[in-house]
Amino acid sequence: MEENLFYQKKIDKAKKQAPLADRIRPQTLDEFVGQEHIIGKGKILRKMLEEDKLVSMIFWGPPGSGKTTLARIVARLVRSYFVQFSAVTSGVAEVRKVVKEARVRLKVYNQKTILFIDEIHRFNKAQQDAFLPHVEDGTILLIGATTENPSFEVIGPLLSRVKIFVLKRLTSDEIKKLLARAINNKERGLGRYKVELDSEALHLIIDSSNGDARVVLNALEIAAETSKSDDKGIRHIDIKTAREVLQSRALLYDKAGEEHYNVISAFIKSMRGSDPDAALYWLARMIEAGEDPRFIARRMVIFASEDVGNADPQALSIATAAAQAVEFVGLPEAQINLAQAATYLASAPKSNASYAGLLMAKEDVKKTLNLPVPLHLRNPVTPLMKELGYGKDYKYPHSFPQAKVEQTFLPEELENRKYYRPTQRGFEKTILKRLELDDEKKGK
Repeated sequence: MEENLFYQKKIDKAKKQAPLADRIRPQTLDEFVGQEHIIGKGKILRKMLEEDKLVSMIFWGPPGSGKTTLARIVARLVRSYFVQFSAVTSGVAEVRKVVKEARVRLKVYNQKTILFIDEIHRFNKAQQDAFLPHVEDGTILLIGATTENPSFEVIGPLLSRVKIFVLKRLTSDEIKKLLARAINNKERGLGRYKVELDSEALHLIIDSSNGDARVVLNALEIAAETSKSDDKGIRHIDIKTAREVLQSRALLYDKAGEEHYNVISAFIKSMRGSDPDAALYWLARMIEAGEDPRFIARRMVIFASEDVGNADPQALSIATAAAQAVEFVGLPEAQINLAQAATYLASAPKSNASYAGLLMAKEDVKKTLNLPVPLHLRNPVTPLMKELGYGKDYKYPHSFPQAKVEQTFLPEELENRKYYRPTQRGFEKTILKRLELDDEKKGK
């Protein structure tokens, strides 16, 4: 009895010394802040728990959105044995050990085992294959947590056997609720410190949190512990203190993951939508996150032809020059070249007529395959070719006024086919008039 009391005191002491984010962690669904779309009254996860119809699942969401906390609450509600893995430090041997113990637990005590794998996207194919059959036969209930898109990182067979729950970034109001709870809770929070958070400091912490509860709670704890109490025993946290504890926040950006594709997509679509300000913002996001500037430059070179095209033929030259500048100058100076190109491309008139024409031509190529090149367009490089009519009746444009000549350049089956349809935007308006004038002269 005394021994049990001794160990319980040690556990209680450890809990008190744990970081605020762990101490204040919600214990029930009603305490949980955010994610109402899956745990609110009548929502899918809550219904699964209430009806005891739990399945293996993956929580996909940004850092600090409550993935681990939610997994622990689920385990507590279904009264299952909870085993937590880190994909960074655990391997196949550990998986096998857990599975063996889970079988015994299920057979002897009729108790389910929940295997929670944090950062499941870091598990390789062999590791994921190791627990796949045990998820299938119900030996373990898998709960994975990931900040990366599961469709990129989780093997197909496993993905088809789990339910994906998408967690959202916490809102400002939800962050404010978490802060208030942490400040006022005397048992697990900072209530014993009598903390007062200035309005400016509050807004700075919320704005800097990026919706990450752990960042907020860690910042609050450091600020509270480093602030001195006044005559009334109150610890005031002002904006200066908030700035010091927050310092610089790392951007959420994984160059091999989904956010990489999300941000470059926003960058391209901002330029396509002719919004240079948004283009600069997304460009800055990529630069600050350490994106390869050559990748950004390559995408702008593609964009110059795909989305600007002949509406502004100069766009390709500017994008290519920026790409060359990146190689020649390098960062940090090359960001200036990238910014110039991005704003030019965003502000330029837009046309995808060249690209659209290419796609139409490719469709005809697939349908018609190897249509013969008209004889008059073939080059008679040997006497036999000339004898067979190669190059016969070819009209050399430079021998005619304006270097224009009425002549068929497509296979007979595709004669008069139109692929390139210039727009009325930018320089393409001039190209369109030129082509329309040529068609009039040809009587088309």
